[in-house]
Amino acid sequence: MVDHTRARSFGQAAEAYDRYRPTYPAPAVTWAVGHPAPARVVDLGAGTGKLTRVLCELGYDVVPVEPDAQMRARLAAATPGLTPLAGSAEQVPLPDGSVDAVVAGQAYHWFDPPRAHAEGARLLRPEGWYAAISNERDESVPWVAALTAITIELLGGRGARDDGPGMTDGHHPDLGPVERTEFRHSITLTPETLIGMISTRSHYITASEERKREVDAAIRDLTTTHPDLAGRESFPLTYRTVVHRCRRR
Repeated sequence: MVDHTRARSFGQAAEAYDRYRPTYPAPAVTWAVGHPAPARVVDLGAGTGKLTRVLCELGYDVVPVEPDAQMRARLAAATPGLTPLAGSAEQVPLPDGSVDAVVAGQAYHWFDPPRAHAEGARLLRPEGWYAAISNERDESVPWVAALTAITIELLGGRGARDDGPGMTDGHHPDLGPVERTEFRHSITLTPETLIGMISTRSHYITASEERKREVDAAIRDLTTTHPDLAGRESFPLTYRTVVHRCRRR
């Protein structure tokens, strides 16, 4: 069940979200869309435009849709030429059969899947794709597993993804079976940008100020004492980018 307090918390951290959250690898985005540019693509729960900007760079005609006004403002400021629409995954202000693909990034786990898939099926032209893209930290790396242990102990949540299950079959009869694949990419962090990234998680945003200070201190300790990180000014963080998609019948 969606925790609406956490789901609605991101606007207050819009600037940090845009600065610290990872982007999405182009091959994963291309596979999710399933059509060559300049196909028309809706980015659901577009947030500050992390996925929107990759779609634009790949040449797609992008329509970002985002329910939070602060996130929409940040997207518009950071993405010249695009004005995001106010809407949700369950209610998009676009006509029937008007797009070639509907995609979502990390926002997908906040959706009501049956309603969101029905709305996606309404929007899609025949043979269009509905897709969800999720960045998941690679917890086979020892220091990343240690980071997850810190966030679970102090903040709760689900570890590397901070979200729920991925897309499954059966949400709408007009959508075909779900396909799944993975891609990998990495970003470079410093101790402070690692703290910044964790600060954009909903469990952190909604935590007390005291708990936030505890988390910050624990992460600083990790970066100075863990053998993989100690003495390093910067370090890579590898992601598994998991993509699910299903096709409009």
